[in-house]
Amino acid sequence: MTFDSTLPTLADASALRDSCGAVHLPDDPGYDVARMPWNVAFDQRPAAVAYPADASEVASVVRAAAAAGLRVAPQGTGHNAGALAGDLDDVVLLRTAGMTGVTVDADARTARVGAGALWLDAVEATAPYGLATLHGSSPDVGIAGYSLGGGLGWYARELGLQGNSITAVELVTADGSQVRADAGHETELFWALRGGGGNFGVVTALEFRLYPIPTAYAGMLVWDWTHAARVLPRWAEWAVEAPDAVTTSFRILQLPPFPEIPEPVRGRQLVVINGAVLADDERAAAILEPLRELGPELDTFATVPSASLVRLHMDPEGPTPAVSDSSLLADLPAAGVDAFIAAAGPDSGSSLLMAELRQLGGALSRTHPDAGALPMLDGRFLQFGVTIAATPEQAAQGSAEARNLVTAMSPYATGTTYLNFTETPSDARTGYGEAAWPRLQAVRSAVDPGGLFVANHPIPPA
Repeated sequence: MTFDSTLPTLADASALRDSCGAVHLPDDPGYDVARMPWNVAFDQRPAAVAYPADASEVASVVRAAAAAGLRVAPQGTGHNAGALAGDLDDVVLLRTAGMTGVTVDADARTARVGAGALWLDAVEATAPYGLATLHGSSPDVGIAGYSLGGGLGWYARELGLQGNSITAVELVTADGSQVRADAGHETELFWALRGGGGNFGVVTALEFRLYPIPTAYAGMLVWDWTHAARVLPRWAEWAVEAPDAVTTSFRILQLPPFPEIPEPVRGRQLVVINGAVLADDERAAAILEPLRELGPELDTFATVPSASLVRLHMDPEGPTPAVSDSSLLADLPAAGVDAFIAAAGPDSGSSLLMAELRQLGGALSRTHPDAGALPMLDGRFLQFGVTIAATPEQAAQGSAEARNLVTAMSPYATGTTYLNFTETPSDARTGYGEAAWPRLQAVRSAVDPGGLFVANHPIPPA
């Protein structure tokens, strides 16, 4: 299928409306609310917004959009909406928020979720069975988008990316067919979906493995940010040698005085190391001892229910305007530590809400034979700078400061990217290995040769 440059106005949208109970056009009263992503810093203005209730309605929307000469952009929450920014005049934004639900098979240690389910939904459903998901740092991130793009969570150095724990994907392809891809069916498509994002169809359901983790030794260590030059060198050295059982993050935070932020840290500028250790108390304490020797003013690490980790990072919940930038780092030598602090620390002049370094390595650095298109992450650290962008001026300043942080760390970068943390339009090939890219393009050509689907990180047909 190809798309003519002369597009229908959809003034008569009966075919699209008949395909789905909730379709919003630009002149409809509900259009502005319907098109709004979680990251409200970005203004999406598609030709229409559809909210299908199930896979059958998804298929009808896809067929109706194609018949009208329009493309389709699947979107769950819209956390990564910035990467989709641009001209959407010929695009139906297909929001999957109505397709929720989590079913747990405790004996098989698997979960099945609808495409609109959030991580909090799955965490709460699996916890009563003593099982855990490979969720991320935010409770309101959509499971589908997170998983299809890789999925980096608190157990990642021990268990790898969430995308490689997917056991089946159900989706609607460009011809309106409902397809199930797993290890025994549509195997090339199954490989591509685990890391290749939303390029291959509209995902309607996922199934994935669960893990017997009823508790974890988790929490945070907190210092005033004036201690950054003392804490970061120790953490950077420790992080490389630490066992796979631990996954942590180092952050410089400049927290606003919002009432929802706990009193001990509200309105302060801090250094925070947080994360989780999959070990008993004695071994976990021994692993963390080199960091505790630095005398944090607050230490909350303890054995806690694994379900509590979904809010460990204190990420904002609900629609939020934010701008960011990120990169993968091959290493963090002493000069890199100095550069990071100079760009985001006490004397930097930066107003970034958060300058973060996530600990990689362990299982994230190893390729497994049954992995998907994103088997591992290339680097020892993931760098991420983000700030609130409530006004255009704040967005411009925040984007520049996040880019400055990435530029300052460029001598240590791998040249590759983790696309789930890439929230602006970019060259998607930087997110994959050299052999994976042509294979991904071949799968796209097989299932969507005309480019019906619009992904936030597009992989074009071969």
